[in-house]
Amino acid sequence: MTHILLTGSSRGIGAATLTALQTAGATVIGQGTASGIPADFADPAAPRALWDAALAAQGGRIDVLINNAGVFEANPITRDDAAWVAEWERTMRINLTAAAELCRFAVLHWQDRGTGGRIVNIASRAAYRGDSPQHWHYAASKAGMVAMTKSIARGYAKDGILAFAVCPGFTMTGMAEDYLESRGGDKLLADIPLGRVASPEEVAEVARFLALDAPPSMTGAVLDVNGASYVR
Repeated sequence: MTHILLTGSSRGIGAATLTALQTAGATVIGQGTASGIPADFADPAAPRALWDAALAAQGGRIDVLINNAGVFEANPITRDDAAWVAEWERTMRINLTAAAELCRFAVLHWQDRGTGGRIVNIASRAAYRGDSPQHWHYAASKAGMVAMTKSIARGYAKDGILAFAVCPGFTMTGMAEDYLESRGGDKLLADIPLGRVASPEEVAEVARFLALDAPPSMTGAVLDVNGASYVR
């Protein structure tokens, strides 16, 4: 049985991924107030505490790490300097630094055990396309996640450690609903050739495939789920 640590499992893509993985027979430890071990990634101590708690709950073994937790909050450049920098750093810590720490713990765990493992990082279309003028920090954090994923894939394939990223476009979660409404939903939908945003279940199916079934030669792959709103 595959033992998985999934962050951000309480809602949206994370909750759908939790369901998909459990349906596939995996044992999943979630991170979130509703579905797993509470951990506030704004706290620098949270990633280590979560990893240790999850490892203990899984009997000392984690086979797959899925980094899904993240925030998407506006940060207008007209804010005062301290507030703008604080929001930038908070988003980077939650979206990227916490994920990087968990990736590091996972790689060291698998090296110590002499086993392979898989990392799936949920990034964003914004990593490649960018985002709104109020979301520089979000786009930068997700671009960093993609670069980190590729670096892990290249650096540790020899150890049987595989790394993948998923780049959703708009997905009908609470965060996306608020953003669509604030930016004019019809105009944004017109930019998606498929004519609709993705469902959380569609993104979850990609995450499930990468976590459990993707062939090893796919390591380093970044899969888009954006209705052809951005193609590379």
